[in-house]
Amino acid sequence: MRYSNKKHIFFDLDHTLWDFDKNATEALQELFLVYKFVDLGISSADKFIETYGRNNQRVWALYHNGKIDKAQLRKARFADTFTELGLSPTLFPASFEADYLRICPTKTNLFPGTHETLSYLKEKYVLHLISNGFKDAAEIKVEKTDLKKYFSQIVISEDVGVHKPHPDIYQYSLRAAKAEKAESIMIGDSVEADIRGAQAFGLEAIYFNPNGLQEPTDIKHSIKELVELKDLF
Repeated sequence: MRYSNKKHIFFDLDHTLWDFDKNATEALQELFLVYKFVDLGISSADKFIETYGRNNQRVWALYHNGKIDKAQLRKARFADTFTELGLSPTLFPASFEADYLRICPTKTNLFPGTHETLSYLKEKYVLHLISNGFKDAAEIKVEKTDLKKYFSQIVISEDVGVHKPHPDIYQYSLRAAKAEKAESIMIGDSVEADIRGAQAFGLEAIYFNPNGLQEPTDIKHSIKELVELKDLF
Protein backbone atom coordinates (compact mmCIF):
# COMPACT_ATOMS: atom_id res chain seq x y z
CA MET A 1 0.00 0.00 0.00
CA ARG A 2 1.53 3.29 -1.15
CA TYR A 3 0.34 5.41 1.77
CA SER A 4 0.69 3.01 4.68
CA ASN A 5 2.84 5.62 6.46
CA LYS A 6 -0.09 8.03 6.75
CA LYS A 7 -2.23 8.44 9.85
CA HIS A 8 -4.49 11.37 8.92
CA ILE A 9 -6.50 11.78 5.72
CA PHE A 10 -8.08 15.15 4.92
CA PHE A 11 -10.97 15.20 2.43
CA ASP A 12 -12.64 17.99 0.50
CA LEU A 13 -16.46 17.87 0.49
CA ASP A 14 -18.06 19.41 -2.62
CA HIS A 15 -17.18 17.73 -5.92
CA THR A 16 -15.17 15.10 -4.01
CA LEU A 17 -17.65 13.31 -1.75
CA TRP A 18 -20.86 15.31 -2.19
CA ASP A 19 -21.81 15.38 -5.88
CA PHE A 20 -22.34 19.11 -6.23
CA ASP A 21 -23.25 19.08 -9.92
CA LYS A 22 -25.90 16.39 -9.59
CA ASN A 23 -27.41 17.90 -6.46
CA ALA A 24 -27.43 21.43 -7.83
CA THR A 25 -29.03 20.23 -11.06
CA GLU A 26 -31.87 18.57 -9.18
CA ALA A 27 -32.53 21.69 -7.10
CA LEU A 28 -32.35 24.04 -10.08
CA GLN A 29 -34.65 21.88 -12.20
CA GLU A 30 -37.27 22.02 -9.47
CA LEU A 31 -36.97 25.78 -9.04
CA PHE A 32 -36.96 26.44 -12.80
CA LEU A 33 -40.47 25.01 -12.87
CA VAL A 34 -41.65 26.67 -9.67
CA TYR A 35 -40.54 30.11 -10.84
CA LYS A 36 -41.76 29.54 -14.42
CA PHE A 37 -38.53 30.76 -16.01
CA VAL A 38 -39.75 29.57 -19.39
CA ASP A 39 -42.24 32.46 -19.28
CA LEU A 40 -39.29 34.84 -19.09
CA GLY A 41 -37.94 33.46 -22.34
CA ILE A 42 -35.40 30.93 -21.05
CA SER A 43 -35.85 28.03 -23.44
CA SER A 44 -35.12 25.16 -21.07
CA ALA A 45 -33.94 24.20 -17.61
CA ASP A 46 -30.86 22.62 -19.20
CA LYS A 47 -29.86 25.95 -20.80
CA PHE A 48 -30.33 27.78 -17.51
CA ILE A 49 -28.37 25.18 -15.52
CA GLU A 50 -25.51 25.04 -18.03
CA THR A 51 -25.14 28.83 -17.97
CA TYR A 52 -25.41 28.96 -14.20
CA GLY A 53 -22.79 26.22 -13.86
CA ARG A 54 -20.18 28.26 -15.73
CA ASN A 55 -20.89 31.40 -13.75
CA ASN A 56 -20.96 29.59 -10.45
CA GLN A 57 -17.58 27.99 -11.13
CA ARG A 58 -16.11 31.37 -12.07
CA VAL A 59 -17.33 33.24 -8.99
CA TRP A 60 -16.31 30.40 -6.66
CA ALA A 61 -12.77 30.70 -8.03
CA LEU A 62 -12.87 34.41 -7.17
CA TYR A 63 -14.20 33.59 -3.71
CA HIS A 64 -11.50 30.99 -3.08
CA ASN A 65 -8.86 33.58 -3.90
CA GLY A 66 -10.39 36.24 -1.66
CA LYS A 67 -11.42 38.53 -4.50
CA ILE A 68 -15.12 38.56 -3.61
CA ASP A 69 -17.02 37.84 -0.41
CA LYS A 70 -19.93 35.51 0.35
CA ALA A 71 -22.64 38.08 -0.39
CA GLN A 72 -21.05 39.07 -3.70
CA LEU A 73 -20.76 35.42 -4.74
CA ARG A 74 -24.41 34.71 -4.01
CA LYS A 75 -25.55 37.81 -5.89
CA ALA A 76 -23.29 37.43 -8.90
CA ARG A 77 -23.80 33.78 -9.82
CA PHE A 78 -27.48 34.16 -10.69
CA ALA A 79 -27.42 37.81 -11.78
CA ASP A 80 -24.62 37.06 -14.24
CA THR A 81 -26.52 34.00 -15.46
CA PHE A 82 -29.56 36.13 -16.31
CA THR A 83 -27.35 38.68 -18.07
CA GLU A 84 -25.67 35.98 -20.15
CA LEU A 85 -29.10 34.65 -21.13
CA GLY A 86 -30.11 38.10 -22.37
CA LEU A 87 -32.31 39.02 -19.43
CA SER A 88 -32.05 41.93 -17.05
CA PRO A 89 -30.70 40.87 -13.63
CA THR A 90 -33.56 42.88 -12.13
CA LEU A 91 -35.94 40.17 -13.37
CA PHE A 92 -34.27 37.56 -11.19
CA PRO A 93 -36.68 36.66 -8.34
CA ALA A 94 -35.35 37.81 -4.98
CA SER A 95 -36.57 34.65 -3.22
CA PHE A 96 -34.95 32.24 -5.69
CA GLU A 97 -31.53 32.38 -4.04
CA ALA A 98 -32.99 31.66 -0.61
CA ASP A 99 -34.99 28.73 -1.96
CA TYR A 100 -31.94 27.34 -3.71
CA LEU A 101 -29.83 27.60 -0.56
CA ARG A 102 -32.59 25.86 1.38
CA ILE A 103 -33.15 23.00 -1.06
CA CYS A 104 -29.75 22.22 -2.56
CA PRO A 105 -27.90 21.20 0.65
CA THR A 106 -30.64 18.69 1.46
CA LYS A 107 -29.90 16.69 -1.69
CA THR A 108 -28.08 13.46 -0.93
CA ASN A 109 -26.25 12.39 -4.10
CA LEU A 110 -22.71 11.28 -3.30
CA PHE A 111 -20.02 10.06 -5.65
CA PRO A 112 -20.07 6.28 -6.11
CA GLY A 113 -18.26 4.41 -3.38
CA THR A 114 -18.26 7.25 -0.86
CA HIS A 115 -19.68 5.35 2.11
CA GLU A 116 -17.84 2.14 1.20
CA THR A 117 -14.50 3.94 0.96
CA LEU A 118 -14.88 6.11 4.06
CA SER A 119 -16.04 3.15 6.13
CA TYR A 120 -12.95 1.21 5.08
CA LEU A 121 -10.55 4.09 5.72
CA LYS A 122 -12.04 4.98 9.09
CA GLU A 123 -10.98 1.59 10.47
CA LYS A 124 -7.31 2.37 9.77
CA TYR A 125 -6.89 6.16 9.68
CA VAL A 126 -8.20 9.34 11.30
CA LEU A 127 -10.37 11.15 8.77
CA HIS A 128 -10.98 14.89 8.55
CA LEU A 129 -12.96 17.22 6.30
CA ILE A 130 -11.82 20.63 5.03
CA SER A 131 -14.46 22.55 3.07
CA ASN A 132 -14.49 25.96 1.42
CA GLY A 133 -18.28 25.75 1.29
CA PHE A 134 -20.61 27.87 3.36
CA LYS A 135 -20.86 26.72 6.98
CA ASP A 136 -24.64 26.35 7.19
CA ALA A 137 -24.85 24.43 3.91
CA ALA A 138 -21.88 22.16 4.69
CA GLU A 139 -23.36 21.16 8.03
CA ILE A 140 -26.67 20.20 6.40
CA LYS A 141 -24.89 18.21 3.69
CA VAL A 142 -22.91 16.03 6.10
CA GLU A 143 -25.99 15.45 8.25
CA LYS A 144 -28.35 14.55 5.41
CA THR A 145 -25.85 12.17 3.79
CA ASP A 146 -24.76 10.53 7.06
CA LEU A 147 -21.13 11.53 6.43
CA LYS A 148 -20.54 13.16 9.80
CA LYS A 149 -19.86 9.84 11.54
CA TYR A 150 -16.66 9.28 9.58
CA PHE A 151 -14.82 12.48 10.49
CA SER A 152 -12.86 13.36 13.58
CA GLN A 153 -13.15 17.05 12.71
CA ILE A 154 -14.92 19.14 10.11
CA VAL A 155 -13.14 22.37 9.23
CA ILE A 156 -15.16 25.02 7.39
CA SER A 157 -13.29 27.94 5.83
CA GLU A 158 -15.85 30.43 7.18
CA ASP A 159 -14.86 29.43 10.71
CA VAL A 160 -11.14 29.74 10.01
CA GLY A 161 -11.37 33.03 8.12
CA VAL A 162 -9.38 31.88 5.08
CA HIS A 163 -10.06 29.49 2.22
CA LYS A 164 -8.05 26.75 0.59
CA PRO A 165 -5.45 27.16 -0.95
CA HIS A 166 -4.33 29.57 1.80
CA PRO A 167 -1.74 27.81 3.98
CA ASP A 168 -3.40 28.98 7.18
CA ILE A 169 -6.38 26.67 6.73
CA TYR A 170 -4.06 23.69 6.37
CA GLN A 171 -2.04 24.83 9.38
CA TYR A 172 -5.24 25.23 11.39
CA SER A 173 -6.50 21.78 10.34
CA LEU A 174 -3.27 19.97 11.21
CA ARG A 175 -2.96 21.75 14.53
CA ALA A 176 -6.55 20.88 15.46
CA ALA A 177 -5.93 17.26 14.44
CA LYS A 178 -2.61 17.13 16.34
CA ALA A 179 -1.15 15.80 13.11
CA GLU A 180 2.23 16.18 11.43
CA LYS A 181 2.64 17.00 7.74
CA ALA A 182 4.55 13.81 6.97
CA GLU A 183 1.76 11.61 8.33
CA SER A 184 -1.06 13.51 6.59
CA ILE A 185 -2.50 13.70 3.09
CA MET A 186 -5.16 15.78 1.31
CA ILE A 187 -7.72 14.44 -1.18
CA GLY A 188 -9.81 16.74 -3.34
CA ASP A 189 -11.02 17.74 -6.78
CA SER A 190 -9.67 21.29 -7.06
CA VAL A 191 -6.21 21.55 -8.57
CA GLU A 192 -5.69 25.01 -7.12
CA ALA A 193 -7.41 24.76 -3.73
CA ASP A 194 -6.89 21.13 -2.74
CA ILE A 195 -3.81 19.92 -4.58
CA ARG A 196 -1.54 22.91 -5.15
CA GLY A 197 -2.65 24.44 -1.88
CA ALA A 198 -1.76 21.30 0.06
CA GLN A 199 1.49 20.72 -1.81
CA ALA A 200 2.62 24.31 -1.29
CA PHE A 201 2.02 23.81 2.42
CA GLY A 202 4.09 20.64 2.40
CA LEU A 203 1.35 18.00 2.33
CA GLU A 204 1.07 15.16 -0.14
CA ALA A 205 -2.17 15.28 -2.09
CA ILE A 206 -4.31 13.04 -4.28
CA TYR A 207 -6.30 14.63 -7.09
CA PHE A 208 -9.85 13.28 -7.47
CA ASN A 209 -10.55 13.46 -11.21
CA PRO A 210 -13.79 11.59 -11.94
CA ASN A 211 -14.28 13.24 -15.33
CA GLY A 212 -10.84 12.31 -16.61
CA LEU A 213 -9.76 15.90 -17.19
CA GLN A 214 -6.29 16.58 -18.53
CA GLU A 215 -3.99 16.77 -15.54
CA PRO A 216 -1.32 19.44 -15.04
CA THR A 217 2.24 18.17 -14.82
CA ASP A 218 2.52 19.08 -11.14
CA ILE A 219 -0.19 16.56 -10.22
CA LYS A 220 1.72 13.68 -8.64
CA HIS A 221 -1.10 11.30 -7.68
CA SER A 222 -4.66 11.03 -8.98
CA ILE A 223 -7.71 8.76 -8.91
CA LYS A 224 -10.90 8.61 -10.97
CA GLU A 225 -12.99 6.67 -8.45
CA LEU A 226 -13.04 6.91 -4.68
CA VAL A 227 -12.84 3.14 -4.27
CA GLU A 228 -9.31 3.29 -5.71
CA LEU A 229 -8.28 4.64 -2.31
CA LYS A 230 -8.85 1.18 -0.81
CA ASP A 231 -5.88 -0.08 -2.82
CA LEU A 232 -3.68 2.87 -1.86
CA PHE A 233 -4.26 2.87 1.91
